[in-house]
Parts: sequence; structure tokens; C-alpha cells
Amino acid sequence: MAVTAALVKELRERTGAGMMDCKKALVETDGDIEKAIDYLREKGIMKAQKKAGRIAAEGLVRVAFGEGNKTASIVEVNSETDFVAKNEEFIEFVEDLAKEVLVKGNMPMKQFMAEPFGEGTVQETLTAKVAKIGENLSIRRFAKVEEDGVVYVGYTHGGGRIGVIVGIKTDAAADEIAAVGKDVAMQVASMNPKFVNEDGVDPEYLENEKKILTEQVLNEGKKPEMVERIVAGKIKKELKEVCLLDQPFVKDGDVSVQQYVANAAKEIGKDMEVVSMIRYEVGEGIEKKEDDFAAEVAAQVAGN
Repeated sequence: MAVTAALVKELRERTGAGMMDCKKALVETDGDIEKAIDYLREKGIMKAQKKAGRIAAEGLVRVAFGEGNKTASIVEVNSETDFVAKNEEFIEFVEDLAKEVLVKGNMPMKQFMAEPFGEGTVQETLTAKVAKIGENLSIRRFAKVEEDGVVYVGYTHGGGRIGVIVGIKTDAAADEIAAVGKDVAMQVASMNPKFVNEDGVDPEYLENEKKILTEQVLNEGKKPEMVERIVAGKIKKELKEVCLLDQPFVKDGDVSVQQYVANAAKEIGKDMEVVSMIRYEVGEGIEKKEDDFAAEVAAQVAGN
């Protein structure tokens, strides 16, 4: 069967692959468009495998909410470059994944990748995106939150480089606490607290900090009998920095976040208590590869 421009155009529209790739696929499959799609998928898988070794440390965070904001989800998908993170198809893919997490809930990553999604599984859809977009992509992490009596509010910063979900225990409706919730979520995004309040501080974290501070104080030459009191004071100061509700409110440093929320609750006449938070920042903890540009060019010239 002759490979016509119309066939190439149709294949491009259906797959998003390049013109020459589509033409080659049709030639290889004697103009059978369905077989050509399979051929491109196979080639796409090969391309994806080649790209899998490249570090994906850019990307996007997106959040999604259920009815009445009684449930919420957050997902981080990494790409190799910031340019791809601004690609409309990539953005839509991440948003769809956040909605999928909202429906499917929490599970091991391996299980999630095998879940039905789009025209295949999550893994198959991801592989197709890698082939089409031309960069290694990685679904790094996701979470769904849901708790009785809790309403969730979200915030994304920097075009999706940081995503936050804050849980507020309240009888108020989502629209009544939207402004307060956003302010608290912005606080989490900007100040990056480790815990909601002192009650939620990890005992292991606390013990480790005490050990470090004790060594610091002793190294400063303080008398042993003074060490415990000095360390206690330093711990108290540190907790105000790492606990969300104890932090000075970014919009008004004269009050803490706890006081801000309490004042807002009085204004609407309903109780509000911040009980949870999730903060994802794109690429945090991923070691980015530092390329030697001169060496890269030399390698290309040498044909490597």
C-alpha cells in the first residue's frame, strides 16, 4: 500500500510522533496505520529505555481536591529540564495523575504504575509520554489525604515547583476557610516547617538535636551544670522555627500562625485547627548531574 501524505498526517495526529518517524513506521508496516501505531509504541519504548538513565530533577507538582475539599491528593512528576515542565501536554499529564491518585488512593508505587490509566496503564502512558516529549520522565511520589472532619486547602508556588496541602479540622465549609487555608499553605511553602506543632515532633529528631546541641555547648566551654538549661533554651527556640503553628506568620510577624488561625476562626464564628500538612518541592533530595559542557562537546566531536 502506498504511503500517502494523508496517512502520515493521520498517524501524526493520532500519535504525536514526528513526521519522519511516522513515514518510516508506515513504510515498515506497508501502510497499515494500526500496525504503524504499534511500531511507534515499540520504538517509543526503546527510546524511553535509552532515556531512563538520565537524571530527571526538574518537573512539576500538582494538587487535586474531592467534593467539598474533604479529600485531597498531591503528586510530583520529574522531567530533565524546566522547559518540558512548562509543556502543556506534560502539565495536563501531571494534573490527570493527581486526579487519578484522588480516586485510587495510596498504594505502593509499583502497584500504582500497573493501574489502568488512559488507554493503558500508568506505566504505559508514562512510557508513551517519554517517547513523545523526548525526555526522561519519572513519577516520583504521590499521596492522598482524607480524615473525618478535616477540610483541605492547597497552594502551588513558582508555577508548580512547590505544592502544599494543609488540613484544617473544622465545621466550616471549604469556601469559608479558603483564604485562611491558602495563607497557611503559603506559610508552609515559604518557611518549610518540619512539623505542624510540638506534639507532632518526631522523638528521634528531638533526641538527635539535643545530642548535637549538647556537643556544641560543651565545645563552647560552658560549665557542665549549665549545659542542660542552655540546651533546653536552644531547643525551645528551634521548635519555634520548625513547628508551623509556632512560626511567626509571614504576613504579620507580630502574631504566630496559631494566633492568626485562632483570630480568623473568631471572625467566621467557627472553630479551626490546623492538623496536617504536606509539602512537595520539585527535585528536593535529588542529586543533579553537573555536566562538563566542554567535555560534552569534545565527546560529540569525537563521535562518542
